Amino acid sequence: MKRMLALATIFAALATGRAVAYAQAAAADPAQKAGQPVVLDRIIAVINGDVLLESDVQEEMRFAVLEPFSVAPGSDTSILAARRLANRTLILQQMRAQQHLDLAIPDDQVEASLNDVRNHLPVCRQFHCASAEGWKRFLAAHDLREDEVFAHWRQRLAILRFIDLRFRSGVRISHEEIQEYYEKSVLPVFKRQNEKPPPLDEVSQNIHEILLQQHVNVLLEDWLKSLHDEGSVKIIDPAYRESSENQNDSEDAD
Repeated sequence: MKRMLALATIFAALATGRAVAYAQAAAADPAQKAGQPVVLDRIIAVINGDVLLESDVQEEMRFAVLEPFSVAPGSDTSILAARRLANRTLILQQMRAQQHLDLAIPDDQVEASLNDVRNHLPVCRQFHCASAEGWKRFLAAHDLREDEVFAHWRQRLAILRFIDLRFRSGVRISHEEIQEYYEKSVLPVFKRQNEKPPPLDEVSQNIHEILLQQHVNVLLEDWLKSLHDEGSVKIIDPAYRESSENQNDSEDAD
């Protein structure tokens, strides 16, 4: 996904905010004047030497259809997609630095996970994604290729495994926390529905998993913030920089 440009091109793009190439008169567009720059892509950020392109953001927004519970349909923006990419880049850099961890995801595990997506993804229902033809129609409708989806999903599973290894081992959930969650979050739901709640021992394991994930999410957010603070994240495209700053101000105000 991340394409490293030639060094000279990167330095030129850092100055102008654009990656350009010069087309000759005999190019595909005959009206193109010889030597006139043609914008092929735009660099929006450089993260510890890794280049983030505008095409990467557009690709990320296409992939968002596969995760509607993380990115609500119709709510995604290029700024949010760029933020996800920046965080993912920082995580991938940390993964490369810790090569002793076994993060390899076999093909059959990727296929099994994607099959689960095909069977349960709400937007897939109209395409009947469980069938091979339906899956192809779904991918074509969202401008996705099967091979790139497979590679993207393998990377996603590797990241999840890294996060699991990095954070879960240090999290301990006490019985008191489970009891408190049961009383404050589970019992009220059944009370509102006038239904008898299940006993604590029947749902204890599920509550434990929920609390564990909440703890991991907090640790992950703090860790990513420290990587942003310590690392070299340079926003090159002013539109992304200004929009990001305005959005952060708005979030702080809320």
